[in-house]
Amino acid sequence: MSEMTTSHKAASASAVSVIARDTLLTAVVALVLAVPFIGLKSDSVGTALTLVTRWPLMLAMVGAVAAGRVLVSLWRLRSAAKAQRATAHTAAGDAKASLAAWGNSHMKAIGFAGFALAVVLPFLPFSNRYVVDIGTTFLIYVMLGWGLNIVVGLAGLLDLGYVAFYAVGAYTYALISTQAGWSFWVCLPLAGTFAAMFGLMLGFPVLRLRGDYLAIVTLGFGEIIRVILMNWVDFTKGPDGVSGIPRPSFFGAPFSRSAPEGVTTFSDLLGIEYSSMHRVVFLYFLILALAAITNLFTLRMRKLPTGRAWEALREDEIACRSLGINPTNVKLSAFALGAMFAGFAGAFFATRQGFVSPESFTFMESAIILAIVVLGGMGSQLGVVLAAFALVVLPEWFREFEQYRMFLFGAAMVAIMVVKPTGVMGHREPTIRLHPVGKSKKPEAAR
Repeated sequence: MSEMTTSHKAASASAVSVIARDTLLTAVVALVLAVPFIGLKSDSVGTALTLVTRWPLMLAMVGAVAAGRVLVSLWRLRSAAKAQRATAHTAAGDAKASLAAWGNSHMKAIGFAGFALAVVLPFLPFSNRYVVDIGTTFLIYVMLGWGLNIVVGLAGLLDLGYVAFYAVGAYTYALISTQAGWSFWVCLPLAGTFAAMFGLMLGFPVLRLRGDYLAIVTLGFGEIIRVILMNWVDFTKGPDGVSGIPRPSFFGAPFSRSAPEGVTTFSDLLGIEYSSMHRVVFLYFLILALAAITNLFTLRMRKLPTGRAWEALREDEIACRSLGINPTNVKLSAFALGAMFAGFAGAFFATRQGFVSPESFTFMESAIILAIVVLGGMGSQLGVVLAAFALVVLPEWFREFEQYRMFLFGAAMVAIMVVKPTGVMGHREPTIRLHPVGKSKKPEAAR
């Protein structure tokens, strides 16, 4: 008994020393980085420019980093101890399974509640143009996240050039509408079709690639598209971009105060007073409908053979081949469908902004969309919504911390990946179980 006590004390002392060493090292590194970026502030005195050291803010940031390091170390030790004591069936495991079952059974209710809130958002007492614009931007990234979730979350193909399909859809609508005069409703399916074709073009060269190599090729593809848009001046107008992109109409009724003779405006059609908010609210509901279609399509595809083939490919490509699944068709279908929804979102972005340029489709956009998918949980539709809210809406609420935005963004990503590597709501359960445990051997769709 005394030997066990001595061993336990030695292990505890060793753990404390390791935590103290790591915390001290982290604090020193944080202090070195905080001095030039946070601790110094320019202060003009007369005609001279001096540097004022902001010790309270700098020490507070270093203390926060050190405290975070202590919490991470304690969490790792706790996880290691739990892993050693874990057994196949424990009360904690049963409680976790019950919580997961409750979440799955109430997922539809949560989704309907969120959709209902999105529908009534423009009519709430606190809503104004700024709130609706933020909601529109949020839904654009939700739709892009759901589209990329097909490629990354379901098929397991790491795509770092997803913004290229977003750009193809935007420029398709911008060029066709300005050159040929076609309406948004005609160009919308064309934008999705062209983006899907580019998805197939990307899919063929990368059929034999996986992991890091696939990520490098898709990153290069995204940069190729951006460079083409930047330098093909005769066709895309280069860095000047395309301006004067027509706005969408409501079945031919424009959202304007007046219209040419023979054309009825939206306000006259409904017999209401003209307001500039009509077009803003209409665009919000338009992207809400496009995002809802994307979500319903993805949920339906997961239950079809194609969706199950995506999940099988994600788990083990060699096993897929042994079962007779053609990985070529599976990969191409994932790239094409994911790119199609990016094209739809790009067409909406172009008609909303009225102007597109290559600067709107940089690698940072691909990184944000991929971060939304990974942080929310690959394969989780609701996780994409939560991550998009955290990365798009919250920064607007805390604009006074704009200079620390990237620091907080990186810290949040590190924290989530350490605490929950699969994402906030990671979902890798199979869509269909052939032999559910404890039930009759009949196919059952996973909730």
